[in-house]
This record gives sequence, C-alpha cells and structure tokens, in this order.
Amino acid sequence: MPLEPFKESAALTFGVELELQLVNLSDYDLTAASPDLLHLLGKAPFPGNVTPEITESMIEINSSVHTRHAPLLAQLRAIRDTLVRAGDTLNIGICGGGTHPFQQWAAQKIFAKPRFQQLSELYGYLAKQFTIFGQHVHIGCASGDDAMFLLHSLNRYLPHFIALSASSPFVQGRDTLFDSARLNSVFAFPMSGRAPFTLSWDEFANQYFAKMEKTGIVKSMKDFYWDIRPKPEFGTIELRVCDTPLTVERAAALAAYLQALCRHLLERGEAAPAEDDYLVYNYNRFQACRFGLDGAITHPQTYAGTALRDDILATLLMLAPHAEALNSTGALQHLAEVASGAGDTNLSGDAQFLRAEYARQGSAEGMVDAAIRRFRA
Repeated sequence: MPLEPFKESAALTFGVELELQLVNLSDYDLTAASPDLLHLLGKAPFPGNVTPEITESMIEINSSVHTRHAPLLAQLRAIRDTLVRAGDTLNIGICGGGTHPFQQWAAQKIFAKPRFQQLSELYGYLAKQFTIFGQHVHIGCASGDDAMFLLHSLNRYLPHFIALSASSPFVQGRDTLFDSARLNSVFAFPMSGRAPFTLSWDEFANQYFAKMEKTGIVKSMKDFYWDIRPKPEFGTIELRVCDTPLTVERAAALAAYLQALCRHLLERGEAAPAEDDYLVYNYNRFQACRFGLDGAITHPQTYAGTALRDDILATLLMLAPHAEALNSTGALQHLAEVASGAGDTNLSGDAQFLRAEYARQGSAEGMVDAAIRRFRA
C-alpha cells in the first residue's frame, strides 16, 4: 500500500508522548500493572491520552496538540496528577527515567495486543529488552517538504536533546558510565538510526518508501525506529531520541526548545542540510549518550570541535527572539540553567541527579524512590 499523503498541519504546533515506569512500592522493581492502571483510568475522563506499551510495566501518555509552552505544561501536570492519584489507589509508583536501574528483561510480560505480540515474535528477546522509556516530541509541518527539511536540518542539534534529557545511567543493576544508556537498546533494532537523505516528500514517499515496502520489510512508518521520523498521518515530524525526563516540567521545556529551534530553521538562515552532515552524526550522538552535557561534538560542516554544553548554551541564546515570540522564554531559561550546571538539584541533569541519589542513599531502590518522588513534584 503506498505511503499516505502528508497531512497538512499548522506549522510549529507540538505535542508530547512520555513512556513511564510502573513500580512496585515494596521492592521498587517494575511491576506488570498497566492492565489494572488502564482499567482504572478508563473509568473517568483523562486530561490527555493514555495507552499501553510493549510490556505491562510501562504506559505511554500523550498530550493534545498545542501552540504554546504554558498550556502544554499545564496539561502535562494535570496528566501527572491524575496518574499519581491512580497509582496511589493501586499502590504503585510512577516515574520517568530512560531505564529502570535493575529490572531484568526476562521477567517482563508482553502486553496482550496483536502488534506487540507480532513484534515479540519477530524480535525475540529484544522486545522485552525494549522496556525502556523515552519522550517523543511531534512538530507540525505545513508540508511534506518542510518535514523532510526540518528532519535533516535537526541532525546537527540532536545531541542537545540527548544530553538535556539523559536519565538512564543504570542498567541491570550497574552504572553503565553512559548518561543515556537507553538509546543503546534502540540501536539494536535493524530499522533504527537515521532517515535516508532526501529533502523531497515525493521522492521519500514514492521512491524510498515504495522500494522499502516492496522488500516486505516494512508496511508503515511505525516500522522505522529512526531518531527522527516523519508522521504523514499527523502532518508532523517526531523526535525520538530523548529519555523520559524525571519531571513533566523538563519534558515540556524540551518540547518548547524543539519548537523554537524549528522556527529558527524554517527561516532558512543556516546552510542547507547535506548528506555529508551525517559523517559526524553517529559519533556526536555517541558523545551525547556517553558523556551527556560533558560530551564534545564536531560541527557537521566546519568540523570544528565544541563542548556540547557550550553549544547548547550558545544555541539557547541564539533562540531567545524565537522563544519570546513563542512565549517560551522561561522554558529555555530552565534548560540554560541545566546546561550551565546550576547548583540547584531541581536544575541538575537527571543522570547526575540519579547518580547523586544512589551515592546518598546507598541503593538502587532508594534511587528509584527518589525518582518517584521527583515525578510527583
């Protein structure tokens, strides 16, 4: 079946998806509670949308479509409060973070949904190892060509979002030395990585996708696990590299950053994206995953090396007029304080917060408890 036409949507509208952990409050391990939680949440109006994820110890929440940071943040807070109340009723904890620090993948249960069962049969143990938690941000695009332009123009800035959201330092009970270990699990899937380089929606849909569909490997855009992918049914591009932050405030700020950055890129003031930009793409992405804000990246066109923290701060400063126009100055200031290493623990990077809690409390269970309390605000 041909790829559906790209649905026109209002440029720079945005929405957020967050995958969240469901935690047993006795041992702080993940618990297969999503069927009970979804049943409870279905009994009353929900301030957004909530759906199951591939294993029963996780859920996904979706915001509505927004144009401004403040209403998005207000909705995410309402969703959070609703989830916390439901979790209290079921005696389960709910939190962010890109990975649970000590869950064992073999203990996870695949949610009883045909697509998830098919993925489990196809990918084997990788399906259960996909019990990881990310934030996805959708940005509305006026056309498919704008979508492809933004998708590739953002390649240079992708490490910013990895580093600012990094919240997965622990896996299987060990500190991985990565700030974002979650993405290593994503990279295991054969259709992960980056989209093919084309700036034309017609070329993407009628040549690349048509050929891929002929191979029998893919049937829809859902089969691609790219870092950024177009979503023609929504008229958006979807950024997928972020770990789920520990707070909805950080999640909303990241979405506002992407919106302001896309507004800047659509002015076409920067050099046009090119295939050669991707020469440094994988290494820059690795630096952000491994070292977080302390990473170093290489500019894709000048090949100049830059401290990732400094590049983020310079970009946030450059975007100040866009943030003012979009009423998101406070959101970008929040991220600037994170990137600058502000002493307030509420403004630290989430990976640093988790490591500090592990050191302070002396256990992974204590670290999970701190993440649950941080999500509750």
